[in-house]
Amino acid sequence: MDFTVTPSAVSDVTVKVPGDKSVSHRALMLGGIADGTTEISGFLAGEDCLATLAAMAQMGVTMERDGATRVVVHGVGPHGLRAPDSDLDLGNSGTAMRLMAGLLSGQPFAATLTGDESLTVRPMQRIIAPLTEMGAVIESRSGRPPLRIQGRRPLKSLEYELPVASAQVKSAILLAGLYADGTTTVIEPAVTRDHTERMIGSMGGSIQTDGNRISVPGGQVLQGGRIEVPADLSSAAFVMLATLVAENADVLIEGVGVNPTRTGVIDILQAMGGDITLENARLFGEEPVADIRVRSSALLGGPVDPALVSLAIDEFPVLFVAAAAAKGQTTFTGIGELRVKESDRIAAMAAGLQGLGVRVDESDDGAVVHGGAFGGGIVDSHGDHRIAMSLAIAGTIAGDPVRIRNVAAVDTSFPGFSECLAALGVRIDTVGPGVEG
Repeated sequence: MDFTVTPSAVSDVTVKVPGDKSVSHRALMLGGIADGTTEISGFLAGEDCLATLAAMAQMGVTMERDGATRVVVHGVGPHGLRAPDSDLDLGNSGTAMRLMAGLLSGQPFAATLTGDESLTVRPMQRIIAPLTEMGAVIESRSGRPPLRIQGRRPLKSLEYELPVASAQVKSAILLAGLYADGTTTVIEPAVTRDHTERMIGSMGGSIQTDGNRISVPGGQVLQGGRIEVPADLSSAAFVMLATLVAENADVLIEGVGVNPTRTGVIDILQAMGGDITLENARLFGEEPVADIRVRSSALLGGPVDPALVSLAIDEFPVLFVAAAAAKGQTTFTGIGELRVKESDRIAAMAAGLQGLGVRVDESDDGAVVHGGAFGGGIVDSHGDHRIAMSLAIAGTIAGDPVRIRNVAAVDTSFPGFSECLAALGVRIDTVGPGVEG
């Protein structure tokens, strides 16, 4: 399946984007091991989160779906999970695999985590090392999935310094720490998204943050409750950029999560000259939320602060497009982690933009994007949802139509993406086998 995007005008509208993927994953897992019922609203019913839902159900957690975005989780308590009768297939989701590995490490049974072709080549040694140190036995294919995990209860607590900033690795260790004898501490080299910490606290758990040290005592019992999932800032970023690069557009995106550990994309776009403001600030539980107003702006290139990388790691593909649309050169450094995502996102974005006539100079951990006008063409998403959506935004201001190949993975994180863009006024068609554009 492909997208074809024709250069388009963006209307002045108010839109919504789907729920936050990171929060939705964690709500299912923590709700599953809590005592009592957890009612989740705003749930992201994308393929990644549905894979997590199915995996928790395989381990004995009853899940009731009431419409597309509401899930009721009947928690089994910290010791109520049971061994699944088959492998847990997590599809394309690296978040699900890493967090689930932490959760399974504290269970008294063995289970195997697997996924699709993309997920089974992603490196997992960063979670295997600390979880093994805590006492889990993990078999892998040279550090890659499938992962067969024989849990241990209780696990050994540890103090672990992350070699790279990673919310997924941090969260895997903290989830395992709930099953450890003593207090487990993670030390991170840079701030990463803290949804796990906030949610544990909102469910009555004890967790302490002291600078870059996050500590969780083992043996505690979480309590079910209500979790309202905000709209996903990573998804909102595509709408934000489509508006910024349009002419005379003013768009409001409602109810977006603006957790300060996630707002690097806003900081970077504002530094490039983007007119972005937050309105109606409020809280969904422990998560900060606001409506985001975006107005068309003339973007300027320049060096991107490496200190913001960990606060915007998922948004760099769309930031490459911002750089391509900006005046001058934009330099990205310290983004080597992008090379081990669903695709090598540095190489994929460089190839995609070069296919549209944009000069991109790659380095091991970054790139220089030479901004200016660019043309149409046929480009490949490499099966990566964020590459596909980013190149679709490029198509809104290209000189000619842009066709993006292999876009089926978009549904993993942003179901309804093409409909959302169409609501903005973007001319986007889905084309491919059996589909007429």
